Amino acid sequence: MRRELLLEKIETYKAVMPWYVLDYYQSKLAVPYSFTTLYEYLKEYKRFFDWLMDADLTQAPKIADIDLSTLEHLTKKDLEAFVLYLRERPSLNTYSTKEGLSQTTINRTLSALSSLYKYLTEEVENDQGEPYFYRNVMKKVSTKKKKETLASRAENIKQKLFLGDETLAFLDYVDKEYEQKLSNRAKSSFRKNKERDLAIIALLLASGVRLSEAVNLDLKDVNLNMMIIEVIRKGGKRDSVNVAGFAKGYLESYLAVRQRRYKAEKQDLAFFLTEYRGVPNRMDASSIEKMVGKYSEDFKIRVTPHKLRHTLATRLYDATKSQVLVSHQLGHSSTQVTDLYTHIVNDEQKNALDNL
Repeated sequence: MRRELLLEKIETYKAVMPWYVLDYYQSKLAVPYSFTTLYEYLKEYKRFFDWLMDADLTQAPKIADIDLSTLEHLTKKDLEAFVLYLRERPSLNTYSTKEGLSQTTINRTLSALSSLYKYLTEEVENDQGEPYFYRNVMKKVSTKKKKETLASRAENIKQKLFLGDETLAFLDYVDKEYEQKLSNRAKSSFRKNKERDLAIIALLLASGVRLSEAVNLDLKDVNLNMMIIEVIRKGGKRDSVNVAGFAKGYLESYLAVRQRRYKAEKQDLAFFLTEYRGVPNRMDASSIEKMVGKYSEDFKIRVTPHKLRHTLATRLYDATKSQVLVSHQLGHSSTQVTDLYTHIVNDEQKNALDNL
């Protein structure tokens, strides 16, 4: 979604929210949470408030009038009824199924509500320096997580990684072979964005940054002499990220055409740009996801930018055998999250032994 459209949608949701949700929004914007995250959270709050009104758990005539005492006095049974409602209701805008929302979506909804309740009961301060209320019912609501061993996750994910020579082979394919299958009209569009698209893919494969971190990169954040980029990690922490040398040529090629091709002016700070009707804009997450999916599907298998992050992490662990180094590269504070990559690499080692 384009940044301008995203901000418009955010304002639409903010216009119907209670004052304390607007306070929450401002507080998280200062962290900073990304606009994408805040947009998703606002959608979840509207879903929840709509349900409160439908279930007669508030006498408020509209969402903006739902007061704090309503949230304070909701019971565990009330929240469990909301979860059942989510599980049994059809997905929005979906007419092909009568099934309820997926567990992943339900968990996302509960995560958004947990964040709001934590803010209201722990983080915010009223005039007396106290939170708005103390009872956090969300602490009593359990979420169901998918049970899967690391070995099982590794087995499922390894087919979607571009390991070994496939990392550079993927870039070479986009660079030299992809357009051969295109019509003349499609070739024109491809060539316009070729350097940019290659730069994005190369950066993801060479640094392992999250999609949101790549989207939010500004020109000032990229140092090609040192091959370091500055990003805002989850939780608003600024971090310096090393970038593998193989990405340098792709990034330089993009920078050589960025200003002319995307009509960029000095005020256009975003590193990765798109251009529509002569107006440059920051390239959004949805467009990058579609772009990566398109090229990867034609090369081998459709993957997301997050799988390119997994690819970098696996290759880095394979080369160093250091979970600490991989954790630092990915911006994790613990090595626990990197256990997955040891299983993927161990499986690769087993395959190599079997071929001896």
